[in-house]
Amino acid sequence: MRFSDRTAAGRRLADEVRRLRLDDPVVLGLPRGGVPVAYEVARALDAPLDVIVVRKLGVPARPELGFGAIGEGGVSILNESVVMAARVGARERTAVERAERAALERRLEHYRGERPAVELVGRTALIVDDGIATGSTASAACQVARARGADRVVLAVPVAPPEALAALDRETDALVCLSSPDRLGSVGQWYDDFSQTDDAEVAELLAENARTVGHGARRDPPAVDAEVTIGAGWVGLPGHLVLPYGAPGVVVFAHGSGSSRHSPRNQAVATELNRAGLGTLLFDLLTPDEAFDRGNVFDIRLLAERLGRATAWLRHEHPVPVCYFGASTGAAAALAAAAEPAAEIAAVVSRGGRPDLAGEHLAAVRAPTLLVVGSADLQVVELNRSAAERLRCEHRLALVPGATHLFEEPGAIEAVGELARGWFLDHLPPSGTVGLGETRYDRSV
Repeated sequence: MRFSDRTAAGRRLADEVRRLRLDDPVVLGLPRGGVPVAYEVARALDAPLDVIVVRKLGVPARPELGFGAIGEGGVSILNESVVMAARVGARERTAVERAERAALERRLEHYRGERPAVELVGRTALIVDDGIATGSTASAACQVARARGADRVVLAVPVAPPEALAALDRETDALVCLSSPDRLGSVGQWYDDFSQTDDAEVAELLAENARTVGHGARRDPPAVDAEVTIGAGWVGLPGHLVLPYGAPGVVVFAHGSGSSRHSPRNQAVATELNRAGLGTLLFDLLTPDEAFDRGNVFDIRLLAERLGRATAWLRHEHPVPVCYFGASTGAAAALAAAAEPAAEIAAVVSRGGRPDLAGEHLAAVRAPTLLVVGSADLQVVELNRSAAERLRCEHRLALVPGATHLFEEPGAIEAVGELARGWFLDHLPPSGTVGLGETRYDRSV
Protein backbone atom coordinates (compact mmCIF):
# COMPACT_ATOMS: atom_id res chain seq x y z
CA MET A 1 0.00 0.00 0.00
CA ARG A 2 1.37 3.39 -1.03
CA PHE A 3 0.20 6.89 -0.11
CA SER A 4 0.24 9.97 -2.31
CA ASP A 5 1.03 12.24 0.65
CA ARG A 6 0.43 12.62 4.39
CA THR A 7 -3.03 14.11 3.90
CA ALA A 8 -4.19 11.12 1.87
CA ALA A 9 -2.63 8.75 4.39
CA GLY A 10 -4.44 10.54 7.21
CA ARG A 11 -7.80 10.20 5.50
CA ARG A 12 -7.32 6.49 4.87
CA LEU A 13 -6.13 6.01 8.44
CA ALA A 14 -9.18 7.89 9.74
CA ASP A 15 -11.49 5.42 7.98
CA GLU A 16 -9.96 2.58 9.98
CA VAL A 17 -9.76 4.45 13.28
CA ARG A 18 -13.45 5.36 13.05
CA ARG A 19 -14.29 1.66 13.33
CA LEU A 20 -12.87 1.62 16.88
CA ARG A 21 -15.58 4.03 18.13
CA LEU A 22 -13.14 5.53 20.63
CA ASP A 23 -14.52 7.16 23.76
CA ASP A 24 -13.60 10.85 24.17
CA PRO A 25 -10.39 10.73 22.11
CA VAL A 26 -7.58 13.28 21.98
CA VAL A 27 -5.52 12.93 18.80
CA LEU A 28 -1.81 13.41 19.44
CA GLY A 29 0.48 13.92 16.45
CA LEU A 30 4.18 13.19 16.66
CA PRO A 31 5.98 16.25 15.23
CA ARG A 32 6.64 17.05 12.64
CA GLY A 33 5.51 14.62 9.95
CA GLY A 34 2.89 12.92 12.09
CA VAL A 35 0.86 16.08 12.58
CA PRO A 36 -0.59 16.41 9.03
CA VAL A 37 -1.68 12.76 9.29
CA ALA A 38 -3.11 13.34 12.77
CA TYR A 39 -4.96 16.45 11.60
CA GLU A 40 -7.01 14.41 9.12
CA VAL A 41 -7.77 11.80 11.77
CA ALA A 42 -8.85 14.47 14.25
CA ARG A 43 -11.02 16.14 11.62
CA ALA A 44 -12.77 12.85 10.82
CA LEU A 45 -13.39 12.14 14.52
CA ASP A 46 -14.28 15.75 15.36
CA ALA A 47 -11.69 15.41 18.11
CA PRO A 48 -9.18 17.86 19.59
CA LEU A 49 -5.67 17.73 18.14
CA ASP A 50 -2.47 18.25 20.06
CA VAL A 51 1.17 17.26 19.76
CA ILE A 52 2.98 14.80 21.95
CA VAL A 53 6.64 15.76 22.02
CA VAL A 54 9.20 13.38 23.45
CA ARG A 55 12.92 13.95 23.75
CA LYS A 56 15.45 11.16 23.96
CA LEU A 57 17.93 11.28 26.83
CA GLY A 58 21.25 10.29 25.31
CA VAL A 59 24.26 8.89 27.14
CA PRO A 60 26.76 11.82 27.26
CA ALA A 61 29.60 9.84 25.71
CA ARG A 62 27.29 8.16 23.16
CA PRO A 63 24.35 10.51 22.45
CA GLU A 64 22.85 8.06 19.96
CA LEU A 65 22.32 5.58 22.84
CA GLY A 66 19.22 6.54 24.79
CA PHE A 67 18.98 5.91 28.51
CA GLY A 68 15.44 7.31 28.70
CA ALA A 69 13.02 9.90 27.42
CA ILE A 70 11.08 12.87 28.71
CA GLY A 71 7.71 14.40 27.98
CA GLU A 72 5.92 17.50 29.12
CA GLY A 73 4.40 17.84 32.57
CA GLY A 74 7.60 16.67 34.23
CA VAL A 75 7.28 13.14 32.82
CA SER A 76 10.61 11.29 32.84
CA ILE A 77 11.13 7.68 31.75
CA LEU A 78 14.42 5.96 32.52
CA ASN A 79 15.84 2.70 31.21
CA GLU A 80 17.64 1.58 34.33
CA SER A 81 19.56 -1.18 32.58
CA VAL A 82 21.12 1.32 30.16
CA VAL A 83 21.81 3.77 33.00
CA MET A 84 23.70 1.09 34.89
CA ALA A 85 25.50 -0.37 31.86
CA ALA A 86 26.66 3.05 30.63
CA ARG A 87 27.39 4.23 34.19
CA VAL A 88 25.42 7.43 33.81
CA GLY A 89 25.66 9.25 37.13
CA ALA A 90 22.95 11.36 38.77
CA ARG A 91 24.70 14.63 37.91
CA GLU A 92 25.03 13.61 34.23
CA ARG A 93 21.39 12.50 34.08
CA THR A 94 20.27 15.81 35.52
CA ALA A 95 22.35 17.83 33.06
CA VAL A 96 21.07 15.89 30.02
CA GLU A 97 17.45 16.06 31.17
CA ARG A 98 17.70 19.81 31.88
CA ALA A 99 19.01 20.49 28.35
CA GLU A 100 16.42 18.27 26.67
CA ARG A 101 13.56 19.70 28.73
CA ALA A 102 14.51 23.22 27.67
CA ALA A 103 14.47 22.11 24.02
CA LEU A 104 11.11 20.38 24.55
CA GLU A 105 9.55 23.50 26.06
CA ARG A 106 10.80 25.66 23.18
CA ARG A 107 9.20 23.35 20.63
CA LEU A 108 5.89 23.21 22.50
CA GLU A 109 5.74 26.99 22.82
CA HIS A 110 6.36 27.34 19.09
CA TYR A 111 3.69 24.80 18.20
CA ARG A 112 0.93 25.84 20.62
CA GLY A 113 1.57 29.49 21.27
CA GLU A 114 -0.35 30.40 24.42
CA ARG A 115 -2.67 27.37 24.33
CA PRO A 116 -2.10 24.85 27.15
CA ALA A 117 -1.71 21.14 26.59
CA VAL A 118 -4.95 19.26 26.00
CA GLU A 119 -5.85 17.36 29.17
CA LEU A 120 -5.45 13.58 28.84
CA VAL A 121 -6.67 12.45 32.27
CA GLY A 122 -9.46 9.91 31.89
CA ARG A 123 -9.49 10.17 28.09
CA THR A 124 -8.31 8.10 25.14
CA ALA A 125 -4.91 9.19 23.81
CA LEU A 126 -4.80 8.44 20.07
CA ILE A 127 -1.15 8.78 19.04
CA VAL A 128 -0.56 9.24 15.29
CA ASP A 129 2.62 9.31 13.23
CA ASP A 130 3.30 9.21 9.48
CA GLY A 131 5.06 5.87 9.89
CA ILE A 132 7.30 3.83 12.18
CA ALA A 133 10.80 2.60 11.51
CA THR A 134 12.13 1.27 14.84
CA GLY A 135 9.27 2.25 17.14
CA SER A 136 11.40 3.84 19.85
CA THR A 137 9.80 7.29 19.59
CA ALA A 138 6.30 5.83 19.41
CA SER A 139 7.03 3.67 22.45
CA ALA A 140 8.18 6.70 24.44
CA ALA A 141 5.09 8.63 23.34
CA CYS A 142 2.80 5.84 24.56
CA GLN A 143 4.54 5.82 27.94
CA VAL A 144 4.34 9.60 28.22
CA ALA A 145 0.61 9.56 27.41
CA ARG A 146 -0.02 7.02 30.17
CA ALA A 147 2.07 9.02 32.61
CA ARG A 148 -0.08 12.06 31.80
CA GLY A 149 -3.19 10.17 32.89
CA ALA A 150 -4.65 8.78 29.66
CA ASP A 151 -7.25 6.11 30.38
CA ARG A 152 -6.47 4.26 27.11
CA VAL A 153 -3.59 4.57 24.64
CA VAL A 154 -4.16 3.83 20.95
CA LEU A 155 -1.46 4.06 18.28
CA ALA A 156 -2.36 4.60 14.62
CA VAL A 157 0.10 4.78 11.71
CA PRO A 158 -0.10 4.28 7.94
CA VAL A 159 2.97 2.01 7.69
CA ALA A 160 5.29 0.11 10.05
CA PRO A 161 7.36 -3.11 10.03
CA PRO A 162 5.91 -6.23 11.71
CA GLU A 163 8.63 -6.43 14.38
CA ALA A 164 7.99 -2.86 15.56
CA LEU A 165 4.25 -3.49 15.71
CA ALA A 166 4.78 -6.64 17.77
CA ALA A 167 6.79 -4.68 20.33
CA LEU A 168 4.35 -1.76 20.42
CA ASP A 169 1.34 -4.04 20.76
CA ARG A 170 2.39 -4.66 24.36
CA GLU A 171 2.35 -0.94 25.13
CA THR A 172 -1.02 -0.02 23.62
CA ASP A 173 -4.67 -0.83 24.19
CA ALA A 174 -5.27 -0.86 20.44
CA LEU A 175 -3.05 -0.50 17.40
CA VAL A 176 -4.01 0.47 13.85
CA CYS A 177 -1.63 0.09 10.90
CA LEU A 178 -2.68 0.18 7.26
CA SER A 179 0.38 -1.51 5.79
CA SER A 180 3.10 -3.65 7.38
CA PRO A 181 5.69 -4.68 4.75
CA ASP A 182 8.33 -7.22 5.70
CA ARG A 183 10.99 -5.01 4.14
CA LEU A 184 10.17 -1.46 5.14
CA GLY A 185 13.31 0.32 4.01
CA SER A 186 12.44 3.87 5.06
CA VAL A 187 9.03 5.33 5.81
CA GLY A 188 9.43 7.87 3.01
CA GLN A 189 9.65 5.12 0.39
CA TRP A 190 5.93 4.44 0.93
CA TYR A 191 4.89 7.98 0.00
CA ASP A 192 4.88 9.65 -3.41
CA ASP A 193 5.33 13.01 -1.67
CA PHE A 194 7.25 12.87 1.60
CA SER A 195 8.44 16.47 1.66
CA GLN A 196 9.47 17.86 5.01
CA THR A 197 6.83 19.28 7.35
CA ASP A 198 8.06 22.48 8.98
CA ASP A 199 7.24 23.93 12.40
CA ALA A 200 4.99 26.61 10.90
CA GLU A 201 2.73 23.98 9.31
CA VAL A 202 2.48 22.10 12.61
CA ALA A 203 1.46 25.29 14.42
CA GLU A 204 -1.06 26.17 11.71
CA LEU A 205 -2.75 22.76 11.82
CA LEU A 206 -3.03 22.85 15.61
CA ALA A 207 -4.54 26.34 15.48
CA GLU A 208 -7.01 25.32 12.76
CA ASN A 209 -8.20 22.35 14.80
CA ALA A 210 -8.60 24.56 17.88
CA ARG A 211 -10.75 26.96 15.85
CA THR A 212 -13.03 24.29 14.37
CA VAL A 213 -13.29 21.78 17.24
CA GLY A 214 -12.41 23.86 20.27
CA HIS A 215 -9.16 23.46 22.16
CA GLY A 216 -9.37 20.33 24.29
CA ALA A 217 -13.15 20.12 23.86
CA ARG A 218 -14.83 17.09 25.34
CA ARG A 219 -17.66 15.67 23.27
CA ASP A 220 -21.09 16.00 24.85
CA PRO A 221 -23.73 13.38 24.05
CA PRO A 222 -26.52 14.62 21.76
CA ALA A 223 -29.74 15.92 23.27
CA VAL A 224 -31.62 13.24 21.32
CA ASP A 225 -30.22 9.95 20.00
CA ALA A 226 -33.12 7.57 19.56
CA GLU A 227 -34.83 4.99 17.40
CA VAL A 228 -38.18 6.35 16.23
CA THR A 229 -41.21 5.16 14.29
CA ILE A 230 -42.92 7.50 11.84
CA GLY A 231 -46.55 6.92 10.99
CA ALA A 232 -47.29 6.95 7.25
CA GLY A 233 -50.89 5.93 6.75
CA TRP A 234 -51.26 2.24 7.57
CA VAL A 235 -47.50 1.60 7.94
CA GLY A 236 -44.91 2.58 10.51
CA LEU A 237 -41.51 3.57 9.14
CA PRO A 238 -38.49 2.97 11.43
CA GLY A 239 -35.83 5.65 11.73
CA HIS A 240 -32.99 7.03 13.80
CA LEU A 241 -33.02 10.62 15.04
CA VAL A 242 -29.95 12.46 16.33
CA LEU A 243 -30.18 16.04 17.59
CA PRO A 244 -27.05 17.58 19.10
CA TYR A 245 -27.48 20.34 21.66
CA GLY A 246 -28.00 23.67 19.94
CA ALA A 247 -28.55 22.08 16.51
CA PRO A 248 -29.36 24.85 13.98
CA GLY A 249 -31.46 22.39 12.00
CA VAL A 250 -32.09 18.75 11.19
CA VAL A 251 -31.35 17.01 7.89
CA VAL A 252 -33.90 14.41 6.79
CA PHE A 253 -32.40 11.71 4.57
CA ALA A 254 -34.31 10.35 1.58
CA HIS A 255 -32.74 7.08 0.52
CA GLY A 256 -33.06 5.85 -3.02
CA SER A 257 -33.09 2.72 -5.16
CA GLY A 258 -34.47 0.56 -2.36
CA SER A 259 -31.69 1.26 0.17
CA SER A 260 -32.54 1.76 3.83
CA ARG A 261 -31.55 3.89 6.79
CA HIS A 262 -28.60 1.49 7.18
CA SER A 263 -26.94 2.77 3.98
CA PRO A 264 -23.24 3.07 4.96
CA ARG A 265 -22.70 6.06 2.67
CA ASN A 266 -25.61 8.03 4.04
CA GLN A 267 -24.61 7.08 7.57
CA ALA A 268 -21.11 8.42 6.88
CA VAL A 269 -22.58 11.73 5.69
CA ALA A 270 -24.93 11.84 8.70
CA THR A 271 -21.98 11.36 11.05
CA GLU A 272 -20.16 14.26 9.39
CA LEU A 273 -23.24 16.47 9.81
CA ASN A 274 -23.64 15.45 13.47
CA ARG A 275 -20.02 16.42 14.11
CA ALA A 276 -20.82 19.84 12.68
CA GLY A 277 -23.68 20.17 15.18
CA LEU A 278 -26.51 19.36 12.76
CA GLY A 279 -29.33 16.97 13.55
CA THR A 280 -30.14 14.03 11.27
CA LEU A 281 -33.13 11.78 10.68
CA LEU A 282 -32.46 8.60 8.73
CA PHE A 283 -35.59 6.56 8.10
CA ASP A 284 -36.92 4.00 5.67
CA LEU A 285 -39.16 5.44 2.96
CA LEU A 286 -40.49 1.96 2.18
CA THR A 287 -41.27 -1.14 4.20
CA PRO A 288 -39.22 -4.26 3.34
CA ASP A 289 -42.18 -5.73 1.45
CA GLU A 290 -42.71 -2.50 -0.50
CA ALA A 291 -39.02 -2.28 -1.39
CA PHE A 292 -39.21 -5.64 -3.22
CA ASP A 293 -41.44 -3.97 -5.80
CA ARG A 294 -39.16 -1.93 -8.07
CA GLY A 295 -42.16 0.13 -9.08
CA ASN A 296 -42.29 1.57 -5.55
CA VAL A 297 -38.61 2.47 -5.71
CA PHE A 298 -39.34 4.75 -8.68
CA ASP A 299 -42.70 5.99 -7.41
CA ILE A 300 -41.55 9.55 -6.75
CA ARG A 301 -45.03 10.64 -5.70
CA LEU A 302 -45.18 7.94 -2.99
CA LEU A 303 -41.64 8.64 -1.79
CA ALA A 304 -42.27 12.40 -1.63
CA GLU A 305 -45.49 11.83 0.33
CA ARG A 306 -43.62 9.67 2.86
CA LEU A 307 -40.94 12.33 3.15
CA GLY A 308 -43.60 14.96 3.78
CA ARG A 309 -45.15 12.84 6.54
CA ALA A 310 -41.75 12.42 8.19
CA THR A 311 -41.20 16.18 8.02
CA ALA A 312 -44.57 16.87 9.62
CA TRP A 313 -43.85 14.36 12.38
CA LEU A 314 -40.43 15.88 13.01
CA ARG A 315 -41.77 19.42 13.24
CA HIS A 316 -44.44 18.29 15.69
CA GLU A 317 -41.90 16.54 17.92
CA HIS A 318 -39.01 19.00 17.54
CA PRO A 319 -39.71 22.40 15.93
CA VAL A 320 -36.38 22.90 14.16
CA PRO A 321 -35.59 24.08 10.60
CA VAL A 322 -35.59 21.13 8.20
CA CYS A 323 -33.25 20.29 5.31
CA TYR A 324 -33.31 17.36 2.89
CA PHE A 325 -30.49 15.08 1.75
CA GLY A 326 -31.49 12.78 -1.10
CA ALA A 327 -29.64 10.00 -2.90
CA SER A 328 -30.57 8.39 -6.23
CA THR A 329 -34.39 8.36 -6.56
CA GLY A 330 -34.57 9.79 -3.05
CA ALA A 331 -33.14 13.03 -4.46
CA ALA A 332 -36.14 13.33 -6.79
CA ALA A 333 -38.46 12.68 -3.84
CA ALA A 334 -36.67 15.36 -1.80
CA LEU A 335 -37.06 17.94 -4.55
CA ALA A 336 -40.69 17.01 -5.15
CA ALA A 337 -41.44 17.31 -1.42
CA ALA A 338 -39.53 20.60 -1.19
CA ALA A 339 -41.64 21.98 -4.07
CA GLU A 340 -44.85 21.72 -2.05
CA PRO A 341 -46.24 25.23 -1.31
CA ALA A 342 -46.13 24.81 2.49
CA ALA A 343 -42.88 22.79 2.63
CA GLU A 344 -40.56 25.56 3.94
CA ILE A 345 -37.41 23.46 3.51
CA ALA A 346 -34.20 25.34 4.35
CA ALA A 347 -31.90 23.57 1.85
CA VAL A 348 -31.59 20.44 -0.27
CA VAL A 349 -28.53 18.36 -1.17
CA SER A 350 -28.60 15.58 -3.76
CA ARG A 351 -25.88 12.89 -3.80
CA GLY A 352 -25.53 10.99 -7.04
CA GLY A 353 -29.22 11.71 -7.45
CA ARG A 354 -31.81 11.55 -10.17
CA PRO A 355 -33.28 15.05 -9.86
CA ASP A 356 -34.56 14.70 -13.42
CA LEU A 357 -37.21 12.30 -12.08
CA ALA A 358 -38.76 15.18 -10.13
CA GLY A 359 -40.04 16.43 -13.50
CA GLU A 360 -42.38 19.40 -13.33
CA HIS A 361 -41.68 19.88 -9.62
CA LEU A 362 -38.20 21.23 -10.35
CA ALA A 363 -39.40 24.68 -11.36
CA ALA A 364 -41.39 25.01 -8.11
CA VAL A 365 -38.50 24.24 -5.72
CA ARG A 366 -37.64 27.27 -3.60
CA ALA A 367 -35.06 25.72 -1.28
CA PRO A 368 -31.39 26.33 -2.20
CA THR A 369 -30.25 23.12 -3.89
CA LEU A 370 -26.81 21.53 -4.23
CA LEU A 371 -26.40 18.71 -6.75
CA VAL A 372 -23.34 16.55 -5.95
CA VAL A 373 -22.22 14.05 -8.59
CA GLY A 374 -19.07 11.99 -9.15
CA SER A 375 -17.14 13.35 -12.13
CA ALA A 376 -16.73 9.78 -13.49
CA ASP A 377 -20.50 9.14 -13.30
CA LEU A 378 -20.92 10.61 -16.76
CA GLN A 379 -24.54 9.74 -17.48
CA VAL A 380 -25.75 11.03 -14.12
CA VAL A 381 -23.67 14.19 -14.56
CA GLU A 382 -25.62 14.98 -17.72
CA LEU A 383 -28.95 14.20 -16.05
CA ASN A 384 -28.06 16.58 -13.21
CA ARG A 385 -26.99 19.32 -15.61
CA SER A 386 -30.30 19.00 -17.42
CA ALA A 387 -32.22 19.14 -14.14
CA ALA A 388 -30.20 22.15 -12.94
CA GLU A 389 -31.32 24.11 -16.00
CA ARG A 390 -34.94 23.66 -14.89
CA LEU A 391 -34.38 24.86 -11.32
CA ARG A 392 -35.43 28.44 -10.57
CA CYS A 393 -34.06 28.52 -7.02
CA GLU A 394 -30.47 29.14 -5.91
CA HIS A 395 -28.57 26.04 -7.00
CA ARG A 396 -25.11 24.65 -7.76
CA LEU A 397 -23.71 21.53 -9.40
CA ALA A 398 -20.60 20.18 -7.65
CA LEU A 399 -18.48 17.38 -9.13
CA VAL A 400 -16.35 15.17 -6.89
CA PRO A 401 -13.18 14.47 -8.92
CA GLY A 402 -12.71 10.84 -9.92
CA ALA A 403 -15.78 9.59 -8.06
CA THR A 404 -18.17 7.06 -9.58
CA HIS A 405 -21.86 6.61 -8.84
CA LEU A 406 -21.51 5.04 -5.38
CA PHE A 407 -18.65 7.32 -4.23
CA GLU A 408 -16.61 4.28 -3.16
CA GLU A 409 -13.24 5.84 -4.02
CA PRO A 410 -10.96 6.89 -1.11
CA GLY A 411 -12.04 10.29 0.20
CA ALA A 412 -15.09 10.54 -2.10
CA ILE A 413 -17.87 10.17 0.47
CA GLU A 414 -15.91 12.44 2.82
CA ALA A 415 -15.94 15.09 0.10
CA VAL A 416 -19.72 14.69 -0.17
CA GLY A 417 -20.02 15.16 3.59
CA GLU A 418 -17.94 18.34 3.52
CA LEU A 419 -19.97 19.80 0.65
CA ALA A 420 -23.27 18.95 2.33
CA ARG A 421 -22.16 20.33 5.69
CA GLY A 422 -21.11 23.64 4.15
CA TRP A 423 -24.30 23.97 2.09
CA PHE A 424 -26.62 23.32 5.03
CA LEU A 425 -24.76 25.58 7.47
CA ASP A 426 -24.63 28.37 4.88
CA HIS A 427 -28.41 28.27 4.35
CA LEU A 428 -29.74 27.68 7.86
CA PRO A 429 -30.77 30.73 9.94
CA PRO A 430 -27.67 31.99 11.76
CA SER A 431 -29.15 32.94 15.12
CA GLY A 432 -32.06 32.56 17.49
CA THR A 433 -33.37 29.55 19.39
CA VAL A 434 -34.90 26.22 18.51
CA GLY A 435 -36.91 23.93 20.74
CA LEU A 436 -35.65 20.48 21.68
CA GLY A 437 -38.37 18.87 23.76
CA GLU A 438 -39.33 21.12 26.66
CA THR A 439 -35.97 22.88 26.83
CA ARG A 440 -34.76 25.62 24.53
CA TYR A 441 -31.15 25.95 23.50
CA ASP A 442 -29.21 28.73 21.91
CA ARG A 443 -28.70 28.12 18.19
CA SER A 444 -26.07 30.76 17.47
CA VAL A 445 -23.57 29.60 14.85
